[in-house]
Order: sequence, then structure tokens, then C-alpha cells
Amino acid sequence: MTDLISEKCEACRSDAPKVEGADLDDLLAQLPEWQLIEIDNVPRLIRQYKFQNFVEAIAFTNKVGEIAESEDHHPAILTEWGSVQVSWWTHKIKGLHRNDFVMAAKTDSIIST
Repeated sequence: MTDLISEKCEACRSDAPKVEGADLDDLLAQLPEWQLIEIDNVPRLIRQYKFQNFVEAIAFTNKVGEIAESEDHHPAILTEWGSVQVSWWTHKIKGLHRNDFVMAAKTDSIIST
């Protein structure tokens, strides 16, 4: 199993390969807390994180923003009192790229630090 956290995002073009089939199953197995949800015919990785209050939720949101900026790959984030929902997908390919799984793993790593 590849350590997704140690990988770097690669520049993605509109003809980049989507993650599908057995590769999709393998990568999802490495991210058991994440759900695969289709919105507007585009598959996305989504996870809800829970916190004790808004201060913790916004601090987490800011950390996600920092790693997103450092990798030049940005999620949709919904921050509410005690809750943050993070969604990863690749706009250019209207689907999931390996970058999305790398970033989901990096997002999870924030919680364990």
C-alpha cells in the first residue's frame, strides 16, 4: 500500500486519467472515513469532521487551507459550529484524480497531529 500522505500533487491537465475501477476501490480502502458521493454527475470524496466548538472547526479549516495552498489543489469546505465538511475532486477532469486521494489523506493527517 502506498503512503498517500507522503505523495505530492501533480499538475493536472484536462486529459489526465480519472481514478476508476480497481484503482478506485484500492484507494477508497485506504480512506475508510471518506464517502464517495456523486454531485451533478461528478464523483467526489467527502468527509465530515466533528469538533467541540467553532474555534476548533475554523482552526481545522485554516490548516486544510494551508495544505491545499501548498499542494495547489483546493477543496470545497463548509465550516459550521462544531463541524467541517471537506470535499475533494478535480474540476479539470470532472472526476477523481489520484491527487484527490492524496489530499484526503493529508486532510486526515491534520486530525492526528
